[in-house]
Amino acid sequence: MTISVTEVEYVARLARLDLSAEEVVTMSGQLDRIMSYIDKLNELDTSGVIPTTHAIPTSNAFRTDTVRASLSLDQALANGPVCSAEAFKVPRVI
Repeated sequence: MTISVTEVEYVARLARLDLSAEEVVTMSGQLDRIMSYIDKLNELDTSGVIPTTHAIPTSNAFRTDTVRASLSLDQALANGPVCSAEAFKVPRVI
């Protein structure tokens, strides 16, 4: 597969990249090498390979949720500079 200069210019325009003529030629060659490598990978027989999301097995690292007592309203509002009966008071933002 060959990536043309026209295709590189089209994709650069979509990505809103301002590439010089020299950069377009360079990018065309680099993308061409990448696509030929992908073609080479597509030649491999992967019919017996199970699809995975990670290279090594992973498990959930999160702890289980446990119910426990939380702060009282007075404790939660204790560090606020200005509080009303049930919330922090902040300046109005319009």
